[in-house]
Amino acid sequence: MPKDKSEKKDKKRKEPEADEDVEMAAVSEAKSPKKAKKEKEEIVIPLEDLSPLAHPLAQKKLLKKLHKTIKKASKARQVKRGVKEVVKGIRKGEKGLLILAADINPIDIISHLPVLSEEAQIPYIFVSSKEELGNASSTKRPTSCVMVCPNQKSKSKPKEGIAEEKDDDYRELYAEVYAEVEALDAAQILI
Repeated sequence: MPKDKSEKKDKKRKEPEADEDVEMAAVSEAKSPKKAKKEKEEIVIPLEDLSPLAHPLAQKKLLKKLHKTIKKASKARQVKRGVKEVVKGIRKGEKGLLILAADINPIDIISHLPVLSEEAQIPYIFVSSKEELGNASSTKRPTSCVMVCPNQKSKSKPKEGIAEEKDDDYRELYAEVYAEVEALDAAQILI
């Protein structure tokens, strides 16, 4: 008799475990489509919401190159994010490329940066969205301005072979974007 009771208890214990496994499988299957839904949604901001000071404004093709450059620079730790860091970098004499968000409200927060960058002979350009600028610079927060400083000394020691190739690719892209932005700035000064 006692063996029968213990067998029944064992069966009862085994059956709920099997049910839990099935439920867990169903839950894990439900989570996988959510991961597949991670897509980049383009943030569209109407021109009326952009600042009247936002000139030159990056067009679509240049915007993609800028985002790519910022992502690679942030991985290499050669980015300054936010007004305080950017102003400090410009005053210290660091050279680079300044990218400003055009949808900052009130515009007074960043209105002094174009003047500072012109005095320091640093080219600058506006992008339409602070959210996209924040995403490109590897932060969750929207960012009002970013300065890419390719000559900034990185604190971490680079690995020998792989890091040099990535750095070369990033430098080429940076040089290309820098030339395009500089040409836009020169055209704006002539106007």
